[in-house]
Amino acid sequence: MTVVASGRAGAAGPDVGGVAAPAARVETAVSSLVGDHMVVQRGRPIRLAGTDLPGQAIRATLAGRITRAKTGADGRWTLALPALDAGGPFELTVEGSRTLTFSDVWSGEVWLAAGQSNMELPLTRSLGADDAVAGGCPGLHLFTVAQTTAAAPRPDVDGKWQLCDATAAAGFSAVAYHFGREIHRTLGVPVGLIQATWGGTPAEAWTPRAALTADPTLKPLVEVLDAVEHDPQRRADLAKALAAWEAKNFHQDTGNRGERMGYAKGGGAGWAKMDLPQVWENAGLNIDGAVWFRREVVVPDAWAGRDLALSLGAVDDFDVTYWNGERIGATGAETPQYYAAPRHYTVPGRLVKSGRNVLAVRVFDHYGSGGFAGTPAQLSVGPSEPGAAPLPLAGPWQYKIERRLPPAKADWSTRPTALGADDPQSATVLWNGMLAPLTASVPLPLAGVIWYQGESNVGRAAQYRALFPTMIRAWRAEFREPTLPFIYVQLPNFDDPLGKASLGEGGWADLREAQAAALREPKTAMAVTLDVGEGTNLHPREKHEVGRRLALQALRLVYGRDVLAAGPTLLAAVRAETAIRIRFAGATRGLETSDGAPPRGFLIAGADRVWHRASARIDRDGVVVSSPDVPAPIAVRYGWGNDPPNTLKNGADLPAAPFRTDDWPAVTAATAEKSAR
Repeated sequence: MTVVASGRAGAAGPDVGGVAAPAARVETAVSSLVGDHMVVQRGRPIRLAGTDLPGQAIRATLAGRITRAKTGADGRWTLALPALDAGGPFELTVEGSRTLTFSDVWSGEVWLAAGQSNMELPLTRSLGADDAVAGGCPGLHLFTVAQTTAAAPRPDVDGKWQLCDATAAAGFSAVAYHFGREIHRTLGVPVGLIQATWGGTPAEAWTPRAALTADPTLKPLVEVLDAVEHDPQRRADLAKALAAWEAKNFHQDTGNRGERMGYAKGGGAGWAKMDLPQVWENAGLNIDGAVWFRREVVVPDAWAGRDLALSLGAVDDFDVTYWNGERIGATGAETPQYYAAPRHYTVPGRLVKSGRNVLAVRVFDHYGSGGFAGTPAQLSVGPSEPGAAPLPLAGPWQYKIERRLPPAKADWSTRPTALGADDPQSATVLWNGMLAPLTASVPLPLAGVIWYQGESNVGRAAQYRALFPTMIRAWRAEFREPTLPFIYVQLPNFDDPLGKASLGEGGWADLREAQAAALREPKTAMAVTLDVGEGTNLHPREKHEVGRRLALQALRLVYGRDVLAAGPTLLAAVRAETAIRIRFAGATRGLETSDGAPPRGFLIAGADRVWHRASARIDRDGVVVSSPDVPAPIAVRYGWGNDPPNTLKNGADLPAAPFRTDDWPAVTAATAEKSAR
């Protein structure tokens, strides 16, 4: 961005759509969503807003189109430039008390990618990450909304537009990246992707307050938050309860034995090699616990005795970092979102010597993934002076296991929530902090939304049936787009270790059904991913196929392309003597199985409501299922459970959606025992 002063100098708090109220000294300001490399939605008026001196004339110019406005007494202004066809690059100027010039502006398709950790999971932690960016990613522009909670809607977000290259893509949402690349390749127009994600967060955190309070069944979600915010003692009690929950569900660090054994100085035998950055599960180390990493750093003579700035990116979960055997920094549970916080430490000059130095990092993982979760560009060390070129640290390191622990199995359904507006699991706080700014005064025009979330609402599927469509409708109202396309991922298979589900049951199956129910909302679509999970991994690494399936739905729903975007979907199930015949939509290219064997994943039951695994055979556009244990079947389920067998697909290699023909409640303990036999 180029800034040319043309009036009184000063500073103003930026806003998106409607910029924050002017400060004492004001000059032209716009949202952080306006910047170099930005993409605006083609075919739609280009809405801009900002602040300046009261009564100041504003002129905006883009692609030869000029629009004027004038600030009000509060210093705010809004305007709309005429719509553009796809193309660029253009230059945008905003002239007021000063002139702002933004270069490399494009017109194309703008998509919002939102949700929790599986949408957040960066490309660098997904399968095939290197191959994904090997040919570059021209045509994509990326914007990451900084993770922020707020008690009330914020006026702006933190972030900036980036050109897509290997470095930018590495830390960006893998699902969104693959989705955007498919859209760009098919349409041949620029694509802007805005990522707003936060791992481990429920849908109510992303929903506006008014929408929740308007529904009597959802209003308690807000009331709990309000009660905590106005009751310091209750908040303290919940914080204590959360600490107790974590102590029970997460592994605890019982001491740093490696330091006493000389690991900080690089001592000890039995060190192996691992390329960093990556979480160690991706390198085949499926453990929690303490792992040491070390690397020799050859320091130039000119740096000896000087303070160095060390960057490690995010470390999941906790770390203690050493230089030449001396501790120089640490990050623990006292740091908010410690598992995602980038590590920046200073290496004191007294420890820096010319030639060989030893950098060592002890990482303790108490749950989930562990290790270095940043991008290659974030691993570096060098002088802190501007312009100094740091040494890259990405690549081979040595590692040694200090304490090997089995992966922790946390019961998230019992986690204390609503600790206040700074807790990302509290209702409304992520809408306020990360999405409301996109709708302030002049909502950001979008092609649509892609959404991947639901894991944090497992166990509350009945509530999700109301919550999820409420959230969708609320977003559409706030963006002033009654039919804003909303395309979402149905949860993949996951063997919930705490689900204790009997045959044909499971909290994940119930949540998937609640997700599918939202298809009743207009202009929605769902990508089925029951076949691309990893069973015991809450964060499956196959994200290319997820992005591709979302893109297929977008091409069909939004762009009117004649593509088969979904797998077989239940049309009807009719009893045929001792069997049930099932007919499917989405079978125009035929029915197949992923392993070439008869379909697996079907369950059948009679009047006793006891489920049995069914034999199945493909018959034209349908499947016939039966079991010798059920001579008079009345109900059938497919792909039903936390991590069920599922092999049915169509000729377009898209999996069948899970379904059930019954509406029976969860089985009783006695029935569960019979079903398990």
